[in-house]
Amino acid sequence: MHIAQGVMKTLSVNKLVSAGCKVNIWIADWFALLNDKMGGGGDLDKIQTVGQYLIEIWKAAGMNLEGGQVEFLWSSKEIDSRAHEYWPILMDIARRNKLLRIVRCGQAMGRDKQHQLTAAQIFYPCMQCADIFFLKADICQLGMDQRKVNVLAREYCDDTKRKNKPVILSHHMLPGLKKGQDKMSKSDPSSAIFMEDEVDDVISKINNAYCPPNVIKKNPCLEYIQFIVLPWFNEFKVERKPENGGEN
Repeated sequence: MHIAQGVMKTLSVNKLVSAGCKVNIWIADWFALLNDKMGGGGDLDKIQTVGQYLIEIWKAAGMNLEGGQVEFLWSSKEIDSRAHEYWPILMDIARRNKLLRIVRCGQAMGRDKQHQLTAAQIFYPCMQCADIFFLKADICQLGMDQRKVNVLAREYCDDTKRKNKPVILSHHMLPGLKKGQDKMSKSDPSSAIFMEDEVDDVISKINNAYCPPNVIKKNPCLEYIQFIVLPWFNEFKVERKPENGGEN
């Protein structure tokens, strides 16, 4: 798990809890199976083991679980137990939307590669949208990369004359440490900081990160300070060497 998923998730949940919200964290094991995680064919048992591991990391990171305001819900268990509620919503969403509209909600993919989409990848946005209504969520908290699914959910409310549209609360996507990486990725370990990294690993990655002088926009080091360090510690001190002017 990288810190965007570990630390930023913890910060976001704690902010919601402090504001008085009840937070349901959707452990999407069925979605991971649909995405072919854990090898070809998928292995739900392994996926659920990883899901439990993620929960333990959030606990260790300081997610505020006291007072019962945060609940972890497993998609497989919840959908199985309330299938009569879930599937009609999902089928209605699928029925009301054209294929191209659903494809646009999927992962970023060029037009020349859209023919490579599996049926599962097309099914995925419909399930994500259905989750919002199945969980009766007043606020949907996802990353900016999921904004198209959130828009789909609000448009579905217009189509079905639902009065209470979900409020979309999108968090910033933490970039990778290398130049031009808009999103931290597990596929490039050298560009991401992981919750399991040793101190020496973190220092090495930061020292090799893209951080050009006098450049503020798209500077991953400054974004880490803004979205991780300051929310966590409330301060950030730059210690200057004597040859660079010292502390005074």
